[in-house]
Amino acid sequence: MSVRIRLQRHGRKQSPLYHIVIADARAPRDGSFIERIGVYNPMTKPATIDIDRMKAYEWMTNGAQPTETVRAILRFKGVLYYKHLQRGVSKGAMTPEDAEIKFRAWVDAKEARIQERVKATAEERKERAAQISGSVKKVVKKKVETPVEDELLSVDLAEQAAAETAADADVVEAPEVVVAEAPAEETPAVEAPVEEAPAAETPAEEANTETTPEAW
Repeated sequence: MSVRIRLQRHGRKQSPLYHIVIADARAPRDGSFIERIGVYNPMTKPATIDIDRMKAYEWMTNGAQPTETVRAILRFKGVLYYKHLQRGVSKGAMTPEDAEIKFRAWVDAKEARIQERVKATAEERKERAAQISGSVKKVVKKKVETPVEDELLSVDLAEQAAAETAADADVVEAPEVVVAEAPAEETPAVEAPVEEAPAAETPAEEANTETTPEAW
C-alpha cells in the first residue's frame, strides 16, 4: 500500500484550514485517513503550523511520501533537518547526543524568530486600530526584519495548498447568463432636398477647316 503525507481541507469557503494526515494514496482528498499528525492554517500571519515532528519522521522512515506542500512544511519545521542529522548518526559522523543538541538549537532559534514575527504583527494591528479610531497620530516605526525565506514560504505554502486541494475537488461551472439586448429605436430618416445641378454647357467643338489651295 502506497502511503502519502498530505493535506486534508477543512474550514469555510475562502477561509481554509488544513489537517496534515497520513492516508492511502488511493483515498479521496477528504476521505478516510490513517492518522492525523498536524494542522496548517494559512490564514494567520505568520501561518500557523502545528505538527508532531517525531510522528512525521517515523512515517517518512517507513516509506511515506509527502506531497510538495507538506515537504515544504516539514522542511520549515525541521523534520527534514532531523532526518539529515539521523543519517549522520547512522554513518558514525556524530553521536546521538550531538545530533539532539544541534536539533534543539535549531528549533529554539526558529521558534524565537517566529515569536518575534508574531509580536511585531500584533503591534502593527494595535497601531492600525488606534489610527483608525483617531486616538493617536500615525507613527513610523522600524519594521522588524523577517527572513525572506519565511515570508515567501507562507505565501508559497498557501498557494500550493490551495492548488493541491483544488486539483481533487469537483469543478462546478457557473451557468451562462444571457443578457437580452434592448431593441434599438428607429429614427425616421430625414430626406434632404436634392438640388439639381444645372447642366454644364459643353461648347461645341469647332471643326478645324483646312484651306486647300486651288489648283492652278
